[in-house]
Amino acid sequence: MTDRAKVAIFLSGAGTNMAGLLYASRLPGAAYEVVLVLSNDPAAPGLALAAAEGIATFALPHKGMTRDAHDAAMEAEVNKAGADHIALAGYMRILGDAFVQRWAGRMLNIHPSLLPKYKGLDTHARAIAAGDKVAGVSVHLVTPDLDAGEVLGQIEVAIQPGETPDSLAARVRLAEHQLYPHTLNRYVARHQDSDWLLHRMRALALALPEVEERDSHGAPGFRTGGKSGKFFAYFSDRHHGEPHVSALVKTSGVDEMTDLIARDPERFYRPAYYGASGWVGIVLNRRDTDWSQVEHWLARSWRSVAPRRLTTLLDAADAF
Repeated sequence: MTDRAKVAIFLSGAGTNMAGLLYASRLPGAAYEVVLVLSNDPAAPGLALAAAEGIATFALPHKGMTRDAHDAAMEAEVNKAGADHIALAGYMRILGDAFVQRWAGRMLNIHPSLLPKYKGLDTHARAIAAGDKVAGVSVHLVTPDLDAGEVLGQIEVAIQPGETPDSLAARVRLAEHQLYPHTLNRYVARHQDSDWLLHRMRALALALPEVEERDSHGAPGFRTGGKSGKFFAYFSDRHHGEPHVSALVKTSGVDEMTDLIARDPERFYRPAYYGASGWVGIVLNRRDTDWSQVEHWLARSWRSVAPRRLTTLLDAADAF
């Protein structure tokens, strides 16, 4: 796979989850590669393991540094390595809110509980004390709120009679090593998943006033509601031999469509049949799809067919 995500891994200890991520990245069809392993502890065993496997490493003790200064130094190395995602794998230091926000949607963490249960520490002891029948592990997106980001994947682990926190932790760790590579791989490859792309486009289209989804010639389409409703967007999954998964939207005409394609032929194209009427295809199955641009074109295309009673209200709201 040539279009692989570049992942930097943060750790503070043995690096067993890092090892799981690294070795999984070498399997056929892996959607990511590990380009850098970083730690706040130069003696972390995980650094030596990564170096032995030919992975670049970086270590910087945080003692005596402000959180922002340490974050900035770590981030500089991540950027220098060209990483587009960060995986936290036993990184025992809280990252500052500004750092987390800059990497929103691109930083994952693994937590030894079935979130939202048992955020924070001592998860196994808390699950046993609560009398739970299962514990487990979650992979989630990192947000400024501790262990509160969207959960991307989970595995349950049975709590056995006479369980101790240590015995449970050992089995949960085995589940961690299975879940993290699988979830990371699926997440960084989501831009090639037609179902995920349709879900995201659908959310944007249906957020517009009085829109309904209706199939048209076998493809999901979006139109204004009512008997006189008109289509303003279609979801095209490689239809008519096109190599793209795309959103088809209306422009002002063939001239504007042609100009868009000339300026950015990697993102825009002339769709079969629809192109003659000035519709343009916006390629969605790219790692760097600009979803704010997709949202803009969906809204503009909707305005071109929406009833005046709806557009007049929006125009008035936009004036304030």
